[in-house]
Amino acid sequence: MARIVPDDWKHLAATGAAARERETLALFEEALPADYTVYHGVHWTRLNQNFSVFGEADFVIVSPAGRVMIVEQKTGFLRETPKGLVKVHLQTERNVAIALARTIEGLHRRFTAAFGAGTYFIEELLYCPDHVVRNAAIAGVNPARIVDATRKDRLAAIVREALPADEPRLPCAAKIHHFLADELALTPDASALVGAAGTLVTRLAGGLATWARRLEFSPFRLRVIGTAGSGKTQLAVQVMNDAVARGQRVLYVCFNRPLADHIARVAPPGVKVANYHQLCDWIARDAGRAPDFGRPDVFDQLEQIFAQTAIDARWQFDVLIVDEGQDFMQPWVAALERLLRPGAAWWWLEDPLQNLYMRESVTLDGWTVLRESTNYRSPRDILDYVRDVAGPVSQDAARLVAGSPFDGSDVAVSIYEHHDGPQAAEGIVDATKRAITQALGLGFRRQDIVVLSFRGREGSALTALDHLGPHRLRSFTGKYDLFGNPEYREGDVLLESIYRFKGQAAPCVIFTEIDFDTLDERVARKLFVGATRATMKLILVASQRAARHLRAPE
Repeated sequence: MARIVPDDWKHLAATGAAARERETLALFEEALPADYTVYHGVHWTRLNQNFSVFGEADFVIVSPAGRVMIVEQKTGFLRETPKGLVKVHLQTERNVAIALARTIEGLHRRFTAAFGAGTYFIEELLYCPDHVVRNAAIAGVNPARIVDATRKDRLAAIVREALPADEPRLPCAAKIHHFLADELALTPDASALVGAAGTLVTRLAGGLATWARRLEFSPFRLRVIGTAGSGKTQLAVQVMNDAVARGQRVLYVCFNRPLADHIARVAPPGVKVANYHQLCDWIARDAGRAPDFGRPDVFDQLEQIFAQTAIDARWQFDVLIVDEGQDFMQPWVAALERLLRPGAAWWWLEDPLQNLYMRESVTLDGWTVLRESTNYRSPRDILDYVRDVAGPVSQDAARLVAGSPFDGSDVAVSIYEHHDGPQAAEGIVDATKRAITQALGLGFRRQDIVVLSFRGREGSALTALDHLGPHRLRSFTGKYDLFGNPEYREGDVLLESIYRFKGQAAPCVIFTEIDFDTLDERVARKLFVGATRATMKLILVASQRAARHLRAPE
């Protein structure tokens, strides 16, 4: 059996095209001998210098001699055109040969820099198991290196013929393995929606989770201003792990309850996790002042009780992590400071672009500030799209940097007619149902899909719905139980507002009810938040007047 790197691929739940890649990976493992190594892109990875050897390819196979083969897999429908073989994806055609050539050219540059020119060999192979190539002469790829539906049972044999096991070992063979394996430093992406698509893997090259924890100063007060997908949540979890390993008490506080519930699932045992009002509730109840969640001003009441309650040692911590700091208000800073033990470390994580409430930034005098504008989570074309649309009205959006090696997710825009009254709701519902059908057609499961409303819960036409067509919606009812826990409807497809879903992500995001007349800073922030929740696919459902600003395709 061939050696597979990374080797934990069997435990990951793959979605969409990735499921087909796993089938091929299983075939390689079984059919290639033990002295062959397969490096794969079933995981989402990011390599140094914004380049991935898996850019357009899915596998890199290394023979016992050190000869390398790039394998690009194209499933589904392909078209043979006078310009070559193209992959049809929605309304976009991508030339397969050009994409593969770019990948190989990039790998040649990396190998030449690492090992020297002429010291290695790189082969190519195009694998299209669902398509029969009728005219190989115009495909743009060497016909001997095309494995289509008629030859897919010979895939492993063709690889072995191109990468002989008995040829002399190249002097750089060991270095090639070290190069490829060293590049694959993988870290679980804690921001992925728990239970939606399994664990996706993100490499944050030089990211916050690695180097921010190496900073030392006293008192430790670090304000991390990082964009969505820059690794703030990964950093928070690593800081928790470090502190727990030292035997310290840790408190994590964010703004949104759904994010707090998510972090509670991935935090190490013993860490206290709450959103701000949940923390206020705990301290109020501990002081014998249980709040009345039936009151319309219950959250104001909770803030006042917390600020007025004396804090003893039971509620003091060695490490305090504040997440979503852009949503916190100035009085909360002093209230939280009372929870610090002498010499405690305080981390403050925020993203001004996710400040949807347009609140004034809190003042943190004397704090060290660290900034990170690179998003490693969202595909590059999604970041490019957001920067193109929102950048002209938002300086923060204009400064976004795409750190993911993945591209070509093809942002889709579905348009509904703008009406007032009941007709508006009908158009939104119909367009959103079509978007869900489109996502399912692309291979995403219902639990991989999140429907995000551009509006808040109160203004959404979808909030009161149990179903969208045949799809049951899982959504917040707006009610809390006696202990302040939110109550949800049961369903398969999660429905949330962007206000509640900040800090989380999902493989496929349907961003719906997008309606505005003027693209201003607040709208730009909402577009940014909704778009950057997607780790694989983004579908926008917008009114006609909003679509004018979204550069919707014809």
